[in-house]
Amino acid sequence: MYELKTKETDNSVLEFIETVENPKKKEDAYRLLDIFTEATGYEAKMWGPSIIGFGAYHYKYASGHEGDAPLVGFSPRKAKISLYFAPGDTQREELLERFGKYTSGKGCVYINKVADIDVEVLKELITQSVTFLKELYPN
Repeated sequence: MYELKTKETDNSVLEFIETVENPKKKEDAYRLLDIFTEATGYEAKMWGPSIIGFGAYHYKYASGHEGDAPLVGFSPRKAKISLYFAPGDTQREELLERFGKYTSGKGCVYINKVADIDVEVLKELITQSVTFLKELYPN
């Protein structure tokens, strides 16, 4: 059976942020912690070794694969900061047009630093993602 690598842990979010080597990235991680906490109203939790997540939902796909994931989150990685939002929502694409400097993958949006983005648009992305996932996967 497939074992999910990214599970909620009891590890300290603040201790994890303190391990970020780059001082600017560490400062951005604390700023993002405040932004995500304010926008979601959820306490930050560690998911796996390096993702700071907010809230949680249980998903189940048609294939039978299921699991738990944070509603939104971020990770201050060495190369870029990864932001995790719900993929596949049309509102996300519209918001990203006003977001600032970023690149994106299937489920992630990558930024170099918080100064490159519009924080108000980030808050909208967070709120929209939480709403979308709660509607898609009601408890």
